[in-house]
Amino acid sequence: MSAAAFEACAQAVRRADPDRHLSALFAPATKRPLLLALYAFNLELARIATSVREPMMGEIRLQWWRESVDLAHAGKPRAHDAVQALAALFAATGLPTDLFHATIDARQFDLLDGAFADEAQRDTYLDGTSANVMRLAARILGAGDSLDDLAREAGLAYGLAGLLRNRAHGHRRLVLADPTAARRDARRHWELARRRRNIGPALAAFLPAALVPLFLRDPAKPVALHRRQLALLAAALRGRL
Repeated sequence: MSAAAFEACAQAVRRADPDRHLSALFAPATKRPLLLALYAFNLELARIATSVREPMMGEIRLQWWRESVDLAHAGKPRAHDAVQALAALFAATGLPTDLFHATIDARQFDLLDGAFADEAQRDTYLDGTSANVMRLAARILGAGDSLDDLAREAGLAYGLAGLLRNRAHGHRRLVLADPTAARRDARRHWELARRRRNIGPALAAFLPAALVPLFLRDPAKPVALHRRQLALLAAALRGRL
């Protein structure tokens, strides 16, 4: 059951989240399916806001995922590929559910229209989404909570770059009131993240942030796949971002 669920997750992430899919390829082969299960879970949450017309429907789907995380953790997953893969992830790693629930809670922001109230709200959202995904990925790769600080810096840098790209392509939810400040902050968080050395086997968890400089050059311009691949390979060879 989990093999088919893992394969479905891998295909979904490959199509819709190529940055994380490529990054997972740098992880040990035994860990890749677990990372892709996490990324598929994140992808499911990210899709909610664009698949509903009313915030209440989005809230209902978020609640469904809260319940699904708990059922997966208990070894009683629903008949859904990402949920079944999560059950196998929990069984393999013993991860608690708190960060998963925090990520779901943060996704409530996705249901809002307009700009973030301030930079603090913006960063709270990114810490609960982009950074939490990196925290969980690092734990899957055996780092425990030792790299949580790196996850915050790398996650905020990557998340800000993503928001800038969304803004450039007309995304109408969670817009940035001050894109100049967002670009400045993305560079600052990335510079702090790249100073961290000795990341070790958990490097693959943070590799998406290696793409931040490419994205910030022109958020409206797509970055070719081969350039992303080269940036990820260079970071992997350096052993840091």
